[in-house]
Amino acid sequence: MRYKKDWEATKQRFEDYWKGENTGRPLMRVTGVKPGYYPFQIPEEIKSKSLEEKYMDPESVVRRYRYYCETHEFLGESFPNLNADFGPGSLAAYLGSEIEFQDRTVWFHPCVKEWEDYPELKFDPENKWFKKHIGLFEECKKLIGDDFPIAIPDLMENVDVLASLRGSMDLLYDMIEEDNDIVKRVQQVTDCYQQYYDAFYKYAQYEGGSAYTVFQIFGSGKTQKLQCDFSALLSPDYFRTYVLDSLKQATKSLDHVLYHLDGPESIKHMDALMEVEGIDALQWTSGDHGPDGTMEEWDVIYDKARAAGKQLWVKVYTGDLKDWIRNTDRIVKKYGSKGLYLFFNDMPLEWAEELMDYAEKNWCDVKGSF
Repeated sequence: MRYKKDWEATKQRFEDYWKGENTGRPLMRVTGVKPGYYPFQIPEEIKSKSLEEKYMDPESVVRRYRYYCETHEFLGESFPNLNADFGPGSLAAYLGSEIEFQDRTVWFHPCVKEWEDYPELKFDPENKWFKKHIGLFEECKKLIGDDFPIAIPDLMENVDVLASLRGSMDLLYDMIEEDNDIVKRVQQVTDCYQQYYDAFYKYAQYEGGSAYTVFQIFGSGKTQKLQCDFSALLSPDYFRTYVLDSLKQATKSLDHVLYHLDGPESIKHMDALMEVEGIDALQWTSGDHGPDGTMEEWDVIYDKARAAGKQLWVKVYTGDLKDWIRNTDRIVKKYGSKGLYLFFNDMPLEWAEELMDYAEKNWCDVKGSF
């Protein structure tokens, strides 16, 4: 792998992490920006000139990412992997939604007026957005070769996809009034999800494994993030009715699964989630602009995950370097270094080196108190 010196060791560290057997310090995503490039910005000459070029031009996508690699050092278990995403939830576009690209986000416009008038949700290799996306993957793969993996895109699953197709408020009313029909539609999403995943996996598989975008994870075989952000709007009973079985089915076709739990309103589903044997690790996001994953108030989440034998994925960003170290100290001392992944945003290289040095001296083989 280009740009990553200890890639073989990193792959093994991820394999051990998924089983909760990693030794030494926790896994750490630490990427340092080289001197003279922080804060990081893309030079004008290689910036995309349009939204279409930004998202859909393979040469532009690869060129911008190679510049990122050349100006950063991948420390710890961070590793280069290309994001060729059409935004979070692109499965909805393959099933009929229209995409609106914006500079910092992507919108999927509802397309279902009435479910009874909408065709079955199934794999469609001729869908225009799927053809554009898989074509982008194919061309990007040719350009990068074996330099680094291209990450699995953020397809999304279950009712999150239905919410994009129908609109969140309308979907809630549908669940109340047409529960059997929505259960059927969730199953259709579940049935075609793996077919779309496998289409991208053809290009994403890398040295016997795969990477997943956004959360910067790697694992042998099929590695993926699962989620249900819509669950914040659901009662525990509705979550079990509409979501839980879909998640259980999805995990059966995957080798390593990270579950993305988003927002305080979703914590009420932790008991149900921990029943899913195929979930290997839990990632917690406190919502837009909320405190990071090290805050003590989130321990109720980690306690349940650990009790269920799941690994932890914790994002650290509140405060500065001293705060990150202090807050992470608490997490490591309570939950131990095994089965723990710590994600840090890009930082100056000198900070990254200081952080790694501290981790090697203080966070190795910690048993934890939980």
